[in-house]
Amino acid sequence: MEPSSETGMEPPLSQETFEDLWSLLPDPLQTGTGQMENFAEFSEYPLAPDMTVLQEGLMGNTVPTVTSSAVPSTEDYAGSYGLKLEFQQNGTAKSVTCTYSTDLNKLFCQLAKTCPLLVRVERPPPLGSILRATAVYKKSEHVAEVVKRCPHHERSVEPGDDPAPPSHLMRVEGNSKAYYMEDVGTGRHSVCVPYEGPQVGTECTTVLYNYMCNSSCMGGMNRRPILTIITLESPEGLLLGRRCFEVRVCACPGRDRRTEEDNCTKKRGLKPNGKRELSHPPSSDPPLPKKRLVEEDDEETFTLLVHKVPQVPGRDQTQEREEAAGER
Repeated sequence: MEPSSETGMEPPLSQETFEDLWSLLPDPLQTGTGQMENFAEFSEYPLAPDMTVLQEGLMGNTVPTVTSSAVPSTEDYAGSYGLKLEFQQNGTAKSVTCTYSTDLNKLFCQLAKTCPLLVRVERPPPLGSILRATAVYKKSEHVAEVVKRCPHHERSVEPGDDPAPPSHLMRVEGNSKAYYMEDVGTGRHSVCVPYEGPQVGTECTTVLYNYMCNSSCMGGMNRRPILTIITLESPEGLLLGRRCFEVRVCACPGRDRRTEEDNCTKKRGLKPNGKRELSHPPSSDPPLPKKRLVEEDDEETFTLLVHKVPQVPGRDQTQEREEAAGER
């Protein structure tokens, strides 16, 4: 039986044939010098410049890096796109979970409650722009520190904590495109979302934020006031606009807002209705009767009439006095 004649295939190579083929391969020990010479000749031809740029672009990070200073600016900057922030008006009732004071430029909210932020621009920013939210301390003696959650809340598990680092104070609710960053130089935390234009029939873009630690927590903010900085940035990381507002995370936002507004009104010397108070308010005691003051120049002249009793002849004054004394 000859399988080669039926299938048309040659029989497998024998051991002698394999050794003959192996001997034809070049010896690396003998040809190593020649190969190095070939590499040396190849190095004389440099790569194209555009190829080097392409390799560097592929190795670079796709997320734009923003150069931030140690002390971030908290001044409002509308920019050429007219960035503005608005909040829902919820009043000062005890049941509210989030309320904003226009007079104080301050947001009062509860822990882990939804805080809608309305972003308005005059014209659309470049495609791929982002909105970045960063929390910083308000006072100059604390501004260099990073705002973090307290150890207690950092260890606790809250809804929506999966994509967010446990130490970050701010969260974005209902947006799967949100990503959390930590500055390499300063260590500050921020949360970014892609800017999306307003929906049909609306003029603002809504972003839902959460604050995951109370302002009074020990080991965290520790009653130190904080500011939230909202920046509009281009895809290259350029600043297009900035807005800031103060935040207080507390158990009763409506009560705390009403108290702080009243204290601010008293400091400015105004009544709750907007009228200025008197520097010396009148006393509730009844007024004392005024005494008439007589000045030295105001002298009055009185006339005294003296009637002289006629004297009886033959009687002296001594006898008259004795008789008068006897009658008494």
